[in-house]
Amino acid sequence: MVKLFGRSWTHQELARHMGGISQLGGVRQVELTEGRYRGVRVAEFDTGTGFSFSVLLDRGMDIGACKYQGAALAWEAAPGPTHPAYYDSKGLGWLRSFHGGLVATCGLTYAGAPTTDEGQELGLHGRISNTPASNVWVDGAWHADEYEMWALGRMREAVVFGENLTLTRRVSSRLGESHLRIHDRVVNEGCSVQPLMMLYHCNFSFPLLAEGTELIAPTASVVARDAVAAPGLANHAKYEAPIDGYAEQCFYHEMRADNGGYVTVILANRGFNNGAGLGAYVKYHQAELPRFTQWKMVGAGTYVTGLEPANCGVEGRNKDRASGKLQFLQPGEQREFQLEIGVLADNAAIDALVHKQS
Repeated sequence: MVKLFGRSWTHQELARHMGGISQLGGVRQVELTEGRYRGVRVAEFDTGTGFSFSVLLDRGMDIGACKYQGAALAWEAAPGPTHPAYYDSKGLGWLRSFHGGLVATCGLTYAGAPTTDEGQELGLHGRISNTPASNVWVDGAWHADEYEMWALGRMREAVVFGENLTLTRRVSSRLGESHLRIHDRVVNEGCSVQPLMMLYHCNFSFPLLAEGTELIAPTASVVARDAVAAPGLANHAKYEAPIDGYAEQCFYHEMRADNGGYVTVILANRGFNNGAGLGAYVKYHQAELPRFTQWKMVGAGTYVTGLEPANCGVEGRNKDRASGKLQFLQPGEQREFQLEIGVLADNAAIDALVHKQS
């Protein structure tokens, strides 16, 4: 049943009160028309609870803006949802079109820092986030007394004499709920073995991220990525107010999965709205995404934290290859990944999820 306005409703009960589903929520396609955003197709989701988000259909079906009852959850970077025609694949050029958003997908055959791997020059974080979807289907439907909405599409990363991988993504949510699900399937449609690097760059910012916000995670161990991050290791889970001249810090977490094999990471702002609290969580299957990076960037004007489950590191494909951690897809092989991101509406919801994990 659909939970809205303090009670549960059947399909028929709601149908008697409305002319169409858009009165309560739903999903629709729009197209951006201004500047560097022009031509980007977007699927806009509204679940009726105050939870809304955008799927950037021409940006790897990344998740863009996301809000809960007027409060932003996602970081919206200065370049915005730039059309992929402006993508610069060299070096750090990826940052010129980095939209931020709730989820920026990094991959498919490479992710992490710019590097040279076996003679191939690779830029930052891969190509998939700047790849338009084809075979797009945006719709919604009743399943008994639940209304589901979705966006489905396929991206291809291919080059003559090289890789030919597809990513089929389904983003979904339900009326009356305050979370979304991503289901990805990557297939090697070529005839040669190819590297597979997948990183989900989940970006949270103000007002969810603020002075006093805390990362709550089932961390078995955590280490600083480099000498820049080392001084911040002891305080990695606490977030400060924006700092002038702050240099980004990254931390590698070894997570403990629950009995079902899932890891749930919480970002909690207990002081939000005069102490009412607001939180968000990221849930994923550890067998699919065994590695996790925390990106802490509390700089003035670039105020964001990234919670990044992945099957790879962030220091470049050559580093993963050298360490023996680089994953591969055989011809015809496929791999699936699932991610859930949701809202914790107040401190009671935060406490309940923390208690459930303990």
